[in-house]
Amino acid sequence: MAHAARTEPNATGRFTKERYFRLVTEGVLSPDDRVELLEGVVVAMAPQGPRHEVAGDLVAEALRRAFGTHAAVRVERSLVAGRRSVPQPDVAVVAGRLRDYVRSRPTTALLVVEVADASLPQDRITKAWIYAGAGIPEYWIVNLRDDQIEVFRDPDARRRLYRDRRTARAGERLAVPSLPGATVAVEDLLPDR
Repeated sequence: MAHAARTEPNATGRFTKERYFRLVTEGVLSPDDRVELLEGVVVAMAPQGPRHEVAGDLVAEALRRAFGTHAAVRVERSLVAGRRSVPQPDVAVVAGRLRDYVRSRPTTALLVVEVADASLPQDRITKAWIYAGAGIPEYWIVNLRDDQIEVFRDPDARRRLYRDRRTARAGERLAVPSLPGATVAVEDLLPDR
């Protein structure tokens, strides 16, 4: 009975990041479970189709080329984005090197990217709210439905929103955050239909 009490959400019905990580150490969740913590709720991540998988790989490849050794590119790894959110973005560009995160997960990122088809409403609303609240300076959604990139910039962490939103399509280039002059071609991020 004591075991169950330690892994239950708090009185508000929401998990904190500490309780969420405890679910893994206590064996309630496996490290391989495809779940993330969003605003205190443990949410199952939908299975990815081939186009989604390829898009994630294309984004990671393009950002590794753009950032080189200036930052680390993490793919589907936890990002502690506040007290009650531990999303697993498709791609996150974080300061430093990958080895800097051996003992602790990153709590911010230079850029977060979500690949979206069925998850588009959640990525536009819930994830944008979480990332803006965490002060992530730039957030991209690779919108597979409309073959475009939705770009969110200039977060207002207090109001948990991005003040600047725009859409980019094939033929356009996106400025890479934190690297003046560096750009990525939109078509390099979008998989074939």
